[in-house]
Amino acid sequence: MGSPRGSSASGEEATPEALLQEARLQAGGAGGGWRGKQRSKLTRNVLLLSTVSLLTDLSSEMSLTFLPLFLANVLGTKTAVIGLIEGVADSTASLTRLASGWLSDVWRARKGLVVAGYALSALSKPFLFFAHSWSTALGVRFSDRVGKGVRTSPRDALLAGSAPVASRGLSFGVHRAADTAGAFLGLLGVALVVYLTQGGAADLGELAFRRLVLLAIVPGLLAVGVLSWVREAAQPQAAPGRTGRREEADAASAASYRSNGGGAKAALPPRFKLFLAAAGLFSLANSSDAFLLLRTQHLGLSAVRLALLLAAFNLAYSAISAVAGGWSDRVGRPTVIRLGWLVYALTYLGFGLAKSAWQVWPLFGLYAVYYGMAEGTARALVADLVPDRQRGTAYGLYSTVVGITALPASLLAGLVWQGIGGWRGWGASTPFYLGAGFAAAAAALLTASLRGFKPPREEQCSEEEDERGRSSASR
Repeated sequence: MGSPRGSSASGEEATPEALLQEARLQAGGAGGGWRGKQRSKLTRNVLLLSTVSLLTDLSSEMSLTFLPLFLANVLGTKTAVIGLIEGVADSTASLTRLASGWLSDVWRARKGLVVAGYALSALSKPFLFFAHSWSTALGVRFSDRVGKGVRTSPRDALLAGSAPVASRGLSFGVHRAADTAGAFLGLLGVALVVYLTQGGAADLGELAFRRLVLLAIVPGLLAVGVLSWVREAAQPQAAPGRTGRREEADAASAASYRSNGGGAKAALPPRFKLFLAAAGLFSLANSSDAFLLLRTQHLGLSAVRLALLLAAFNLAYSAISAVAGGWSDRVGRPTVIRLGWLVYALTYLGFGLAKSAWQVWPLFGLYAVYYGMAEGTARALVADLVPDRQRGTAYGLYSTVVGITALPASLLAGLVWQGIGGWRGWGASTPFYLGAGFAAAAAALLTASLRGFKPPREEQCSEEEDERGRSSASR
């Protein structure tokens, strides 16, 4: 718990400068390591950004989740084209994430890009109401993912800068939990609208889908409005009384930072690059969730039951996410991510072997465990591996690697399922066998890459910045 207002932790009266520094530390991300005592928990920005994600995901689940079923059931689109749509949208938009992350580092301003990205997504999704071909769906999907690309890296950097180090995993976990709580509410809405429109029909109907698109407009616009209360995270400041060599080192480091384009040209830590390699390999396993939906429908689940299954999945994921984030603060994020990837491999193996509809329920339970353990934790690990002034670029690179590999992952999954031209593919199980193999290999690479990695501490970060500043000054 924090100290009483106006007093220090020791019980002595605090000076105004000390109180200001304490506020900066709490807003800007100071704290101990994964095992250190938390100085503060959830900040205002973390809660507001979590609310924005909740509303946005509510909107996205209602308008985008059943888009693959709309394409397959209503427009008759083949899985290879569905894989192309998902892969191209994610991969092309990922280039925007790199640019937006770099710009947020140069400008030292995250909020403007975050607002622009959320607004673009909110304004593009309603055009699905007019979709009568897969090319229109591709255009809308692409625009939505560009919006996500614009906002994701600056938002993650803003979230990391707003969370104390000791509770960073918890903050990312809660943010992810709010995101999936919105998905849960959205999918309940999907189930209700589909049931009232078409009952328990196996395939998704056109009328039900277009009604979902219209209803999704409201929460998307509300999310953009909530962003007006979000503030830029305080930048790390020198502690009161720091003078001499340390102050000179900070000044030299800042000058080097500006001369290198805001840190964008500065070398990123080697362990971060190794983590990127492992994440890229895992992304080859992680084809679009569209194939999970198509596989589930292929096994005999109706559209309404599929929506309810996804709602249960998101509820489980929402609960697991916050718990896993806090756990990663204690045992280390690489351990939690590795276990999550192994659960993913087991899940995909199960989807490949599944023979009846009831089997997808426990499999989606395992999938929720993977999502809860790995998704938010991986983003928190990026913040652990990279200093604050390079985080926008780092998050952009991370999102880019994951996004670019999404194209071959989804395209390959669609091709081996139904084939192309005269080739009829290898069947619905093949994409999941491939995914299981890639995920297991990625978990092994992550273990080797981050072996012996220690949690970051405020003092270690400060010493590294001093050394960087002294090296710049000597040059």
